[in-house]
Amino acid sequence: MGKNIEIVVVGGGYAGVMAANRMRQRGDVKVTVVNPRQVFVPRLRLHQLVAGTHDAVVDYQEVLADDVDLLVDNATRIDAARRTVTLAEGGSIGYDYLIYAVGSHSGGLQVPGASEFAYPVATLEAAQGLRSVLQDRPMAAAVTVVGGGPVGIETAAELAEQGRSVRLVCGGVVGPSLHPSARRTARKYLTGLGVEVIEGPGTSVTAVRSGEVELVDGRALPSEVTVWAAGFGVPELARRSGLRTDTAGRLLTDETLTSVDSPRIVAAGDASAPSDLPFRMSAYIAGCLGAHAADTVLARIADERPAPIDLSFQAMCFSFGRGAGIFQLLDKDDTAKRWYFTGFMGRKLKEFSCAASVKHLVTEARQPGSHHWPKDGVHRPAQLGARSENESAPGA
Repeated sequence: MGKNIEIVVVGGGYAGVMAANRMRQRGDVKVTVVNPRQVFVPRLRLHQLVAGTHDAVVDYQEVLADDVDLLVDNATRIDAARRTVTLAEGGSIGYDYLIYAVGSHSGGLQVPGASEFAYPVATLEAAQGLRSVLQDRPMAAAVTVVGGGPVGIETAAELAEQGRSVRLVCGGVVGPSLHPSARRTARKYLTGLGVEVIEGPGTSVTAVRSGEVELVDGRALPSEVTVWAAGFGVPELARRSGLRTDTAGRLLTDETLTSVDSPRIVAAGDASAPSDLPFRMSAYIAGCLGAHAADTVLARIADERPAPIDLSFQAMCFSFGRGAGIFQLLDKDDTAKRWYFTGFMGRKLKEFSCAASVKHLVTEARQPGSHHWPKDGVHRPAQLGARSENESAPGA
């Protein structure tokens, strides 16, 4: 059978690789992944890269199926009418279907001084740059990590375990997605590693300057190295291409993950906004969305009706250096349960989750269509219904 259906996947992260591997259930498709790097980046490891405990790269030969082409380049524009993708190195590539999986990066760098004096950590290049900066600073240099979510917590803990002087500025509570009792454990682990945790009202950063950060309550905190682990942003590719996006720049889709502008474009991962109600950033979610995006394209090729996205949530996990972790169990609607694992068991479960996020890609490469995930069928329809009622209510 000739390979005459061209599938282009823009982005080679968890979602893009899963989608590319899964598309191979058909023998008549030619799949090309467009990605700016020659290596796969397991982003769950970037905080370890900063501290020097992991290199946070995996060869694409390990995770991408042999018959999927990797094109190392940047996509600069998508022409939905002509079905082409313009490439930074020159020329373009055509597609029959495009899977948009460009991922995400840190947001909030619009805070005055942040782009000049703070170091993000959400990409391979940013993490490598921060590691180089830290290597040139003495261990006693004051490090301020901005952001009380998973990236901020794990980066602060990893650096403190190395013996650095670390302050974590949360801009609210530390670990807001954790159950309150798990949050208390997180504080205990951080302070045990020597991290100064600054949380509560008035702790949002309003300015970053050379040698200090300023908080909304007026405090100026000394900081020789400021690490930016707050906020959320996505590449501008969709918006630049004239495709409709949400306010953060994620590609707007229906519940099948199909672009509202073109049935030939399907989105997955952090840069997708199904029904303008996006899922949170997560390697687990990205993999599930990547698989579903491929299923949507496969259904369209077969002239079948694609199914709406459906997934339930199980857990989220945090590492606190190499010695401890919290594995927070979740309800199907992504809210924290009272139950969680801590200490050595929490760390082991966290490590298992990091390894599994890559192993799922490897398995899908060998057995396309094998990835399955738990479904819910209740909470997301309820969310969509509640929003629809609110929008139709008088005065809305």
